[in-house]
Parts: sequence; C-alpha cells; structure tokens
Amino acid sequence: MYIALLHYHLLRGGVSSVIRHQAALLKQAGYQVLIITGEAPSDLLDIPAAIVPLLAYDSVRAESEASLSETPEALAQGIRDAMQSHWGRVADVLHVHNPLLRKNKLLLPALELLQKGGVNLLLHNHDFAEDFRPDVYNTSQNYPENCHFGVINRRDYSFLHRSGLKKEGLHFLPNAVLPLQASRGLERRRFVYPVRAIRRKNIGEALFLSLFIPKGTSIAITLPPAQTSSDLRCYQFWKQVAVELSLPVEFEVGLRESIADIMGTAQAVLTTSVKEGFGFAFLEPWTVDVAVLGRRIGTVCSDFERDGLQFPYLYDSIDIPMAYLSPPLLRKKLEHILAELYGAYNLELETHTLKTLTDNIFSQEVFDFGKLDEEFQMDIIEMAASNSIARQDIIDINPFLQTLATWDMAAHEDLIQTNKELVALHYSMEHALNQLQMAYTRVTSTPVQHRISKSVLLDLFLDPLKLYPVGITHMGSPLAISRLRNQSASEAGN
Repeated sequence: MYIALLHYHLLRGGVSSVIRHQAALLKQAGYQVLIITGEAPSDLLDIPAAIVPLLAYDSVRAESEASLSETPEALAQGIRDAMQSHWGRVADVLHVHNPLLRKNKLLLPALELLQKGGVNLLLHNHDFAEDFRPDVYNTSQNYPENCHFGVINRRDYSFLHRSGLKKEGLHFLPNAVLPLQASRGLERRRFVYPVRAIRRKNIGEALFLSLFIPKGTSIAITLPPAQTSSDLRCYQFWKQVAVELSLPVEFEVGLRESIADIMGTAQAVLTTSVKEGFGFAFLEPWTVDVAVLGRRIGTVCSDFERDGLQFPYLYDSIDIPMAYLSPPLLRKKLEHILAELYGAYNLELETHTLKTLTDNIFSQEVFDFGKLDEEFQMDIIEMAASNSIARQDIIDINPFLQTLATWDMAAHEDLIQTNKELVALHYSMEHALNQLQMAYTRVTSTPVQHRISKSVLLDLFLDPLKLYPVGITHMGSPLAISRLRNQSASEAGN
C-alpha cells in the first residue's frame, strides 16, 4: 500500500515527531511511504520526503521572496506532482496531519480538489482550533466532507461524532510512546518539567509549587518558547518573578544538559499544563522509572486510566480560598476574557453563558489557581512566599502540597513498575502500527457520507467552566505585558 504523510513542516515538535515515528513504522512494515511537507526537515530523513513550498505556513510564505502562484489549484497540483514524481501514481491514502487549523489558507480547498480527483483522505487531528484557539480557527472555510478523520483522544472522538461524523469514518489513533533514556549515578535533586514553556503549560503554577518542594531541590523547566513565539514575553515575565522572589526554579536546563542527564537527576516529573492533545508527559516518565506529579487533565488522563494506569499524585485543581482573591474583580476579568474570546470566534456572548460563569465564581469558597490569569497567579505566589499563615491555609485544603513537601521516589517503586509495564503494553509502536493499518483499510474500503457541524463542535469545546486564561492562545495577560514593557524600558535606559 502507498501512504503519503502530509504536514506543513517537519521542524522540531510533537506532531513532527509523531509523523517521523509513523513513517518509520510503516516503512518497516513494508509500506511505500512518502512524507510531503512545506519546509525542509531540520535533519536528514531515512524516509523519502518531498518539499512543496506552497504547503508551508502562511506566515512562512509571506516572508519568502519566492514568486509563487498561491492558489488552491497550485497546491493541489504540487501535492499530486510530488506523489507522481516519486511513485508514478498517487497514494492509496493521503494521511494529513492537523489540516483543520488555519495555518495555511490554501490547504482545505486544495484537499477538496484532491478528493474530487480520487485521492483518499485521512485527516488526523492532534489539536482543534475550537479548543480555545481562536487564532487558528477557520471562520470562513468549511471542513472537508465525506472523508475519514482521525483523533488522538476519546474526548475528541466523542465531540466529532456528536458534531456529525459517523463512526465508520472516525478513527481513534493514540500515539506511540518511545522509552526515554536516563543517565545513571546522578543526584536526584530535581522536579523536572520537560516542556517548551509556552503559555498553556501554566508556568506560573510551576513557580507556585516551588514553594512547597523539599529543601535542597528545585523545579527544572527544560526549554524556552521559540524566539518567534508570542508566548516569549510571558515566559520572560515568569523568569523575572522567580528571580525577584528567589524561587528554587531552574530555566532552560535543556539548553545546557542532555535529556538523559536531566531525567537522571529527576526525583519526579512535574506537569502543570492546562491543555494537552495526547499527553506524552503523563506516560513517558514511567518508562525511565520516574513518577508523574502535578495537574491532571481529565480529557487525556481518563484514556490512560481506562488502560489501567494510576495517577495518585495528580490533582484536579489547586484550590485558593476566595478570601485571598477578589470575587468581583475575578468575575470582571473572566467575563472580559470570555467576551474577547467569543468575539475572536465571531460569536455573540449570550447572557446565560455569562451567568454560568458568574454563578460558578460566587457559589464557591475556593477557586482553582490554574483558572487565574497571570496577574492573579503572581499575587498568590507573592502572598504565599511571604505569608506563612496564608501558605498553611492553602496546604490545609490541598493535601497534594503536603505530599510534595515530603516526596521520596523510593516509596513509590511498585506503582512506577506497574505503570511502566502498562505504558509498554498499550502504547507500543506495534500497537500504533496496528491502529494505523486498520484505519488505512477502512479509508480505502469504506466510503462515508458525513460532515462536521462547525457550530456544534464549537459549542462542545467552548464550555465557560473550562475557561483557563493561560490556555487561550494570543490573548495575553495585561499585567505580564505591562511589567515586561516597564522592564524593557528600564533596561533601555541603563
């Protein structure tokens, strides 16, 4: 069978890693494989790759001086030519990764043209713009119809089914988990957060947790955001806060040390992210005999728990007493964020939606730290760092914090071994290959007539009670931006 894997780029990142693993698996299993991408890979591949410049991000093409005929027809022809040039035919399945995100305005109409020309499509979705990502939402383009779709978690499977897709054209394709490596003989003195520190990774919460870890240990965050990222300013803000409060937090350790050495120094792996598609951070650490601590994301962890994994060291929220917050100000801020969010989707914010949010705030005596914006998070961190009474109040209603303060990885060896075995069983490369093979068989043998209702899909994702300000892309915290501007002005004057 001939399989073409298609993505905007093959630069370093989660989706690119998945594509590389899929290509290697398929090649080993005897498939004819071609990767089609818009940008040249950062390193040489063992898998044949074709570069179609029109497939790159709109932002990348805008910076290019090349003269390109920027039409869907030209992109569709470029993709078809890549397959014809390599094989002398088109693929049995064109396996497209993350096509529903508005990264390339030409892609969706180009896919429609290819489909009309007889190409079988499998649209594999790792992320959804409807999931509080208005910056990449296709407001003016419909999603492809009558083709097969893949997802990486059961929540997304349910949402697509409820928004109009039939099960025979919908495929659950969880990622494979490759074992990590850890150097031996190093001092276990860190709680490692192995992450590129973009805003939805909730870096403020990692700083907050540093107030409760055992003396002599640190929280180590591995990588900064990309230099071109809009998340960079918030990241710089949190680095500044850590210095000002003398918090035991290390930044950018992944730029100085290998991942094997970093994992070799880990007492545990920490995650405070508020949003993940698949959730490698909840699985990979067990492969090197390290437990996972931190924030539980129910939409992904529930999949792993169905396979038997246990996560007793995760919390659903960090509850902050309302006495340490200002409910009217909190309501005003969240309502403003929600109104801005709905406006970015070209939606009208209904009164009942605001009432749902308001009732939730004023019906509680506590509020989740992860649902605060950077301004509130910083206020709580400063207060807990300087006020022992407030810090103890927070510990009393969040038992996890006491567990963190007395953490000893040696006491959890049995669970670590059990979870390690379950990860190897359910998320192996062999299992991922089997899922792909079943999907490809159905794509080529089972025509489907269905379409996604974009309005239903938006309604399913945009739950006001799941509003995490730090999880919304391209909607920054006023305080973080203001402080960074002040800092930049100060530095310019020196």
